[in-house]
Amino acid sequence: MIQKVDPAKGLKGVITDLPADKSIAHRAAMFAALAEGESVIYNYPDSADPQSTIACLEGLGCRIERHPDHIKIFSKGRNGLKVTQKQLDCGNSGTTMRLLSGIVAGAGLEVSLTGDASLSARPMNRVLDPLRMMGASCESSGEGRAPIRFKAHDGLKAIDYTLPVASAQVKSCVLLAGLFAGGETTVTETMPSRDHTERMLGLPVERKADGRIVISSSRSVDVKPARFRVPGDISGAAFWLVAGSLVGNAVITLNNTGLNPTRSAVTGILKRMGASITLENMQSESEPTADITVRQARLKATSLRPEEIPNAIDEIPVLAVAMCFAGGVSEIRNAGELRAKETDRIRATVSLLRSAGAEVKEFEDGFEITGNNEFRPKSTVYDTWHDHRIAMAASVMALMADAPSEILEAECVKVSYPAFFDHLDKLCVNGES
Repeated sequence: MIQKVDPAKGLKGVITDLPADKSIAHRAAMFAALAEGESVIYNYPDSADPQSTIACLEGLGCRIERHPDHIKIFSKGRNGLKVTQKQLDCGNSGTTMRLLSGIVAGAGLEVSLTGDASLSARPMNRVLDPLRMMGASCESSGEGRAPIRFKAHDGLKAIDYTLPVASAQVKSCVLLAGLFAGGETTVTETMPSRDHTERMLGLPVERKADGRIVISSSRSVDVKPARFRVPGDISGAAFWLVAGSLVGNAVITLNNTGLNPTRSAVTGILKRMGASITLENMQSESEPTADITVRQARLKATSLRPEEIPNAIDEIPVLAVAMCFAGGVSEIRNAGELRAKETDRIRATVSLLRSAGAEVKEFEDGFEITGNNEFRPKSTVYDTWHDHRIAMAASVMALMADAPSEILEAECVKVSYPAFFDHLDKLCVNGES
C-alpha cells in the first residue's frame, strides 16, 4: 500500500485510544500462561506482534477467549504447558520469539519457533547461548537464526548471567527459564533495560553500589492469575510527541500513556531539546501512566547519552526526524543494536533523512545530524524497508514538507499501530493530512 501524506496545516485533538503497549502486552499474556487458572487482560492490542504471542500460547495448550475490550487466558500453569502445535509462528515479533524461548526451554517442550523473513534474519544466539548454559537442548538454522528447535532435556540448572548488551528480551528470556530451573537464576545488567518482567513478576532486584543491577528468579516464584490493563504505548505516542513539537500551532493530548521510567527516555530527550510536554492525571501503579500534552516548540540540538540508548531504542528513528528541525548538530552513537531490529534501522533512518534532504553522517553505531529550525523536507517517496517505525517516522517528516509525499509499504504500521493513519487524519486540522 502506498500512503499519501500531505503537509500539515495544524495538528489538534485528543487521542484516547493509543495502541496498547506491546512490550507489556506480550509479557502479560505469557505470564498468564505460567499461572494456573483464568487471567483477564484488558486493552490487549490487535496489532500483529501481540496477536502472534497469543496464537503461540494456544499452541502450548492455553485456551484464549477474545472479546472486544479484553482477552481471557485459561492455563494449567507452568507445569501444565503442552505442545499442541509442533511449530509456533512468531510472525515478525522478536519479543515473542526470545521470551517464548525461555518458557519452552524451561518447560522442556519439543517445539520449533518460526517467524517471517524479517524475524528469521535477526540474531537469536543472544538467547540460545545462555539457555544452553542452563542445560537446554536447542539449535538454530545457521548462524543463530530462526527457526529455533527445542528438544526435551533432563532439567535446567540455575546460572549467574551478565548481559553482554543491554537487552530486556535476553534478560527476560533467562529469567523466565529460571522459573523452571533448580536453584536461583540471576541476571546482571550493567546498563538498565526495560523492567516490565521484573515488575510484573515481582522479582527481587538488587542495585549494587557500582551501578550494576541484579535480578533473580527461581521455581519458588508464584505466578498467579491476574486482571491487568495494558497502558498506551509510549513508543506509539513518540510519533505524536515529535509531530506536535514540529507542526505549527499543534496541540495534541495522548491519554493513558505508559510512563515506565525504563521506557520514557523519549520525553526527557525531547524536553532537553526544548519541547513543550506536560503531564496530567498521573497514576503510579505497577506500570505508571499519565495524560501527555504536547505543543509546538522551537527545538535545539542534543546528543543522546549512552544510558539513554537502551530506553529510547525504538524511538530513535522519530527522534532523528526531530533532530533535523533542531538548530545545531545532534549525535546518536552506541546504538549499534538498531542494526539488528526488524530492518537495519541505522541504514533505514539515514535513508529516510537523506530522502528528505537532511544533512546526516552515518556511523557503524549511529549517526550525526546537522539540524536547522527552518528546515523544510523535500516532497519525496519514502522507502520504509517494510519497518513500521520507519514508516511512521517518514510520515511525521512528510507533515513538514512543502508538497505531498508518499510512504511505500505503509501497511507495515499494522505491526504496532494499525490506526496510525486514521489518527493522523483525526488530528490534522480540517481533517486534512
